[in-house]
Amino acid sequence: MPASPELQPPDGTDPVWAADGPADSSVVRALIALSRTGLSRRRFLSGASVLGGAASLAALAGCAPPAPPGAGATGRALPTDISATDKIVRFASWTQYIDHDADGRSATLAAFTKATGITVELVEEIDDNDTYANAIVPRLRAGQDINRDLAVFSDWMVNRLIRDDLLAPLDLIRIPHAANLLEPLKDVSFDPGRRRSLVWQSGFAGIGYHKGKVGRELRTVDDLWSKDLAGKVVLLSEMRDTLGLIMLAQGVNPQRDFTREQLERAADVVRRQIADGQVRRIRGNSYLDDLKSGNALAGMVWSGDISTLRTETGSDEWEFVMPESGGILWSDNAVIPITSPHRRAAAKLLDHYYTPEVAAKVAAAVGYVCPVQGAQAVAERTDPELAKNPLVFPDAEFLAKNAREFRALSAAEDAEFSALWAKVVGN
Repeated sequence: MPASPELQPPDGTDPVWAADGPADSSVVRALIALSRTGLSRRRFLSGASVLGGAASLAALAGCAPPAPPGAGATGRALPTDISATDKIVRFASWTQYIDHDADGRSATLAAFTKATGITVELVEEIDDNDTYANAIVPRLRAGQDINRDLAVFSDWMVNRLIRDDLLAPLDLIRIPHAANLLEPLKDVSFDPGRRRSLVWQSGFAGIGYHKGKVGRELRTVDDLWSKDLAGKVVLLSEMRDTLGLIMLAQGVNPQRDFTREQLERAADVVRRQIADGQVRRIRGNSYLDDLKSGNALAGMVWSGDISTLRTETGSDEWEFVMPESGGILWSDNAVIPITSPHRRAAAKLLDHYYTPEVAAKVAAAVGYVCPVQGAQAVAERTDPELAKNPLVFPDAEFLAKNAREFRALSAAEDAEFSALWAKVVGN
């Protein structure tokens, strides 16, 4: 859903950044590394637990020096933490990113509040990375409270936020279950030692469609351009997902070096499909509205959203497929804005969601790739079908066959490609 009015940037606001730093193919490396050990997740978790909480946290935090007390990485003062007296966490997230019942209540959030006395104000207001960041960054730079204590951003946006010292350090000693993060994800180049971010969910960008109304299988990106789907196709406003999928269909691997010309060739496809009326709309998370209403029947989608569509529409006709040419794998991270006065409460919430039992419940509800060691072992007991779902617990073979990441861009590339994409989508 769109950002709330107080977070909207003024009309004409330019993108706040134009620079990506180096990034890792982190989720792929993490899952492949685990599968190559020959250990099940159950055995891996029990083996890691022998280290004990303190040793595990030391390994997690040891890659980066601690920030001075009460300060960010560059010495910027943090506001006084009032978690002890003001028991609330204001959490900005994407839609469909946590468990909900039919009335919109979250059992895992309710359990957290019951155990801690901390109320969670979850606001599902993030539609895409750039729009939300452009809305809050000027206020963060000015040292203003944005009324949010946690937010969820993709790896490349977290890199920018860290670079500009806009994220508070995580107090890892208060997040003991952070040791359950998939081992190779604990040390990524954009956040060594995970001092300022923890993976919330990962997932795939691929093709989604209504089988009954489309009347046939869709297996390739080119299938979306069939004339009988004219005006019924949605695309994602995230450049790396939409252009990444098209590049794969054109035989270009976005995980490796590619040229502007190759990216431009993918953008030309989008331009042409918009001009021809094939594409109804290019949207962020709100693309689901078009699919739920029936205004769109197919498009480029995020994997977990199809589970949500099935639940909310009562139809099992919604299908997610990885295109024959491959899907795009991404990762989103929970971070604490530097102006948050409830950092300790936010840390407790993250710790709650890194327990395998809670992570398994969220995985069952949202259908995204779970980053928490031990969650699959829980699912093997509680939901064996979920435990075998490669879209939630993918193994190395599935990833090698079906998934690619969009590589990190240099500062110059990001400025150039972001400007190109803004023109394509009409911004």
